[in-house]
Amino acid sequence: MSSSTAGLEIRRGSRWVQESVELLSSMRFAIALLTIICIASVIGTVVQQHQPPVNYVNQFGPFWAEVFGRLGLYAVYSAGWFLLILAFLVLSTSLCIARHTPKILADLRTTKEGIRESALQAFHHKARGELALTRDQALARVHELLAGAGWSGKAQVREGGVMVAARQGATNKLGYIAAHGAIVLICIGGLFDGDLIVRAQMALLGKTPFTGGGRISEIGAGHRLSPANPTFRGNLFVPEGASAGTAVINLTDGVVLQDLPFQIELKKFVVEYYDTGMPKLFASDIVVHDADGTKTVAKVKVNEPFIHKGIAIYQSSFEDGGSRLTLTGRPFGRPGAPFEIKGEVGGVTTLSKGSDPKDALQLEFTGLRVINVENMAAESASGADVRKVDLAGSLGEHLGSGARPSGDKKLRNVGPSVVYKLRDASGQAREYSNYMLPVDLDGQKVFLAGMRDSPDQPFRYLRIPADDRDTIGDWMDLRAALADPASRAEAARRYVRKVSPEGKPELATQLEASVLRALTLFSGDEVVRKDAPSAGLIALQDFIETGVPEADRARTSEVLIRILNGGLFELLNLVRERGGHAALQPGEATQRFMSQTVLSLSDSFAYSAPVLLSLSGFEQVQASVFQVTRAPGKTLVYAGCVLLAIGVFAMLYIRERRLWIWIEGPADATSTTVTMALSATRQTLDNDKEFDALASRMLKT
Repeated sequence: MSSSTAGLEIRRGSRWVQESVELLSSMRFAIALLTIICIASVIGTVVQQHQPPVNYVNQFGPFWAEVFGRLGLYAVYSAGWFLLILAFLVLSTSLCIARHTPKILADLRTTKEGIRESALQAFHHKARGELALTRDQALARVHELLAGAGWSGKAQVREGGVMVAARQGATNKLGYIAAHGAIVLICIGGLFDGDLIVRAQMALLGKTPFTGGGRISEIGAGHRLSPANPTFRGNLFVPEGASAGTAVINLTDGVVLQDLPFQIELKKFVVEYYDTGMPKLFASDIVVHDADGTKTVAKVKVNEPFIHKGIAIYQSSFEDGGSRLTLTGRPFGRPGAPFEIKGEVGGVTTLSKGSDPKDALQLEFTGLRVINVENMAAESASGADVRKVDLAGSLGEHLGSGARPSGDKKLRNVGPSVVYKLRDASGQAREYSNYMLPVDLDGQKVFLAGMRDSPDQPFRYLRIPADDRDTIGDWMDLRAALADPASRAEAARRYVRKVSPEGKPELATQLEASVLRALTLFSGDEVVRKDAPSAGLIALQDFIETGVPEADRARTSEVLIRILNGGLFELLNLVRERGGHAALQPGEATQRFMSQTVLSLSDSFAYSAPVLLSLSGFEQVQASVFQVTRAPGKTLVYAGCVLLAIGVFAMLYIRERRLWIWIEGPADATSTTVTMALSATRQTLDNDKEFDALASRMLKT
């Protein structure tokens, strides 16, 4: 509003009060506050807000995570210091408006016709000329000229002439008031709709944040806010076929519950997908039940809220509402018959490994995903012939990616999956994600069984090949038989009977011993390195590196893999025979199956789980997460935005200009001398053209 950065000066009170008022109302203080708010907004954009504490520890480390947490950087817009800065910005801007508004209003009412005629020579835009007109005729021409050009002016008759003062663009000054007033309105609206009012009510009414768990209906009144709360913003979780009327307001130190003046019933949650399986529409068919029994039917879509009794209901997201699951459990690492487990998402059950309660595992059903879109492009040929694997080389990581995408994307829906956790007696848990249907990877159908040790890690997937019945039965039976010494010995004998030459019993005996040892090493029953016991292909690699000269390792590894592959093939046919299934015949399909089987068996020793659970059936129950808001401050924010647009437009596009015309000469003279001068807040080429046009029209003879 003024080029000065000084604030309001008062004459009363102590020096400390005078300096405080001057600082609060100064432009430099307001600019400093705006700078801090901009920096805080950048932090709030870069740092994800309201995430679990463990995510920040993993991202920043324990020390800085705690420092940033104490500074409130994980909830910037509701932090006390941020709200305090907003409050001071409101105060500073309000004082600035109070200081400048009287001056601006007074300036709008004056045309400054009292300026001295000699001062016109000091202006940048000035012109002077003689007119063969009387003073009255010259004044009439001035009035006609100003009226035609849209100037508003006022004449002052003096001794020796007439001074005419005119102005245009006076509303430019109002733009300053509008812009600063908009800042005040937006900040007040933000304060009113933020956590400030909620926390003030909590402090005055003795409410406290809730940090525990349990059912919402069991949480006491000390953690609930009244339905008459004038402003709030919370989330409401409603499963299909159920209703809810209590929203959850997340605060930095816990949550408080907001009771609504109505209940929301979710009739049906609708989600539509693109051809690739990606969702394109979320919508909820709801019924709002008022306390007087009135029912209102509505549909809530993303970006299309439903407003009821001043409360806006937004479609925020969707989650599982307690889908009912049926899983098939198969012991992993020991023989045992498959068993069935029933549960629902969000539920917990117990799996007993023995009579000791300490061996029991807590099974937590975490989630069900009916649609899983994966990038299946550039599928690499990982299912190579395992007989060509060089064990002396690096074998890489266990449990690779489920899809391993690279290059161009090729999205495909691979079917439902279930996510669950197994928690031991000490409270440590691993999370698992298993797909229900086999996925075609590299020309081989495989079941994906994912595992991770902590939520911040990606899932690592074990690829279990599907048998000719599209199940994992053959693979699981083969793994169980691999752990049985008698079955390994029988498989070695069968292999030798097929490949050993007749009439050479001593060669058959040596070959049988080699096959049996290869199977025993692969199963992990024979320890090569006591300091680092291993199984699978790693065990065979350790055996070669410790017992075979370096020059012979490549040839020995090829021979060892060949007899291992043959022994596993006979072991597989042995378990199929026991299960009443026909033996597999050699061929390309069998070759791919055995290649993937050997790799997945090797990887399975890094799959830490006593049991493998696969999804065999489900009944999906969807749930909507609504954001319910009562935000009276939004009216102030909208008004502030409109006012800000008006103010910025007025300041940038409306040019304030003042024009003075001095008509010199006595009233009865037949000629007059006219002096013109123009003043503008910004020097532009338009001002030059406008003044030249006015001067030429005014001073033409």
